[in-house]
Amino acid sequence: MAATASPQPRSSYPAINTLAPGDRRVLNENELAQRWGVSPKTLQRWRSEGRGPRYLKLSKRVSYPLEAILLIHRTN
Repeated sequence: MAATASPQPRSSYPAINTLAPGDRRVLNENELAQRWGVSPKTLQRWRSEGRGPRYLKLSKRVSYPLEAILLIHRTN
């Protein structure tokens, strides 16, 4: 019986089981604003207008998944 090659991952992002416990998968509003060189108010305005990257909101905390940020960065 011939050995079959393992399938290639569909995504260039590491699988969840390959992440170290300290690896973060999200950025907060201030981290993203600093990374992109915009103010946090700009990100707030974009959210209210339905623009910008996908975000998660738990109570008052807003987080941006890294995959959404990287996806937007690749398309620009």
